[in-house]
Amino acid sequence: MRILYLGDDSEDRTSVHRARALVRLGHDVLHVNPQNAIPGSRAIAALNVRTGFRLFQSRVNRHVLLAIEGRRFDLAWIDCGEQLGAAVHKVLKAMGAAIVNYNVDNPFCRRDRRKWDLYRRCVRFHDITVVVRKENVDEAKSFGANRVVRVFFSYDPVAHRSEGLPVSESGRHSAGVVFVGSWMPERGPLMVELRKRGVPLSILGDHWKKAKEWPLLRDVVRGPAVYGRDYVEAIRSGRVALGLVSAGNRDLHTTRSAEIPFVGGAAFCAQRTSEHEAMYREGKEAAFWRTPAECAEQCRRLLADEAERLSVVDAARRRVVSLGLSNDEVLAWILERLAGAEGRECYPESLCT
Repeated sequence: MRILYLGDDSEDRTSVHRARALVRLGHDVLHVNPQNAIPGSRAIAALNVRTGFRLFQSRVNRHVLLAIEGRRFDLAWIDCGEQLGAAVHKVLKAMGAAIVNYNVDNPFCRRDRRKWDLYRRCVRFHDITVVVRKENVDEAKSFGANRVVRVFFSYDPVAHRSEGLPVSESGRHSAGVVFVGSWMPERGPLMVELRKRGVPLSILGDHWKKAKEWPLLRDVVRGPAVYGRDYVEAIRSGRVALGLVSAGNRDLHTTRSAEIPFVGGAAFCAQRTSEHEAMYREGKEAAFWRTPAECAEQCRRLLADEAERLSVVDAARRRVVSLGLSNDEVLAWILERLAGAEGRECYPESLCT
């Protein structure tokens, strides 16, 4: 199949993983990044969140249409697509291309101001709108989506492969308990409480200096966000890896929920949610917690019993693989739905309620 892939092409983004998965599935993929039409600066990025990319629509349209001039595609796969307005969608429809939009973000929450205005206006053009949160299904339909399917977050079988990568016992990433992720207001108090309770902690991620708790955390924040093999190494450097969800994004699981178990090396210690509990058996494949005190207790328990910890690591990896949560399997399922396959509109069915 000839596929136009419209999405971020930065090596540090999961959009690239999904584009490469389509190639591995045997498709001819042209990857075009609409964001390249927009000047790259924090001020412009903030402006676009406030204005919904309206000021740069002519630039984006020219960039995309020039890239596809003289070509025809069977499918346009849009990854997120917050920059794309009706004009591009109409051109794709006119050339006879089916449109799939796959969005791992939450375009229906209020956190991101007007960032998703264009997306919400264009869901009516999608042949399939793919979301990762249960509530997004009805929300997408309320904006005119034709067909909405839901998938769980996935790992990449190539980018997150850890075979042959040594587990660090020392160095800048080494820690008993590691958290790889950005600062959010609710995360600072959690990390401080873990430190107070004696949890050996290491944090890698952006924006932690914004935390009012920064003076108490500066010595455990090892660096900014890491990607690629550094991301895999960072997870494997810990004996326990924390899995946090974003309240502002209404998450019940995240990409880390699939990536950490697949990478292996560290036991998955995650916030207790209904979706985490559906994905993994408590005490066998993951540890769950509701409060900082319970999180500290679970971390200390795993650190104190190496045999149990290794058993959890191994069982979690086997579980996430058995669920079929690789990019290749998830994207293949979406393409099967596009081709007319019948069945539930949610993947994997064993996790869908």
